[in-house]
Amino acid sequence: MGHIYVAPYASLEPELALVVEDGQGVAGYAVGTTDTAAWEHKLEQAWWPCLRRRYAMPSEADASTWTPDQRRAFMIHRPARTPPAVALHYPAHLHMNLLPRLQGRGVGAALFHRWLAIAGARAANAAHVAINRDNAGAIKFWGKMGFADLAGLPQGRTIWKGRA
Repeated sequence: MGHIYVAPYASLEPELALVVEDGQGVAGYAVGTTDTAAWEHKLEQAWWPCLRRRYAMPSEADASTWTPDQRRAFMIHRPARTPPAVALHYPAHLHMNLLPRLQGRGVGAALFHRWLAIAGARAANAAHVAINRDNAGAIKFWGKMGFADLAGLPQGRTIWKGRA
């Protein structure tokens, strides 16, 4: 998961990679980019090729029996693209995660607003998030942060939300 959702941002967009620590150590992060379309191109050029050599593409015929690692390897070989309308109208995007010990204490909101300030200074004027439909806590959090559901997108396990 780290090869997909965290490490490329820390490596290729370090200015937009924030870490939260408490007395017990690292407890969360926010990472992202201000231009999703350019980001996806950058990943194809500078990130995925090395990982594709390292992790074999699993057989699609066996998809129903894939392990979590095989599902991630498939994502490395065939990354899901952001719907063009989302990237056009909400070009920035971010991923955030906090360990449970920091959730519900205002840390996530502070982390998001800090990330947003840095992205805004880099001319980001609208952002989106992609949320797993089963993650009720994230859906609620992003709603509180001013993100609204984006209509007209394919229904699946991802909920797309945007904020101007």
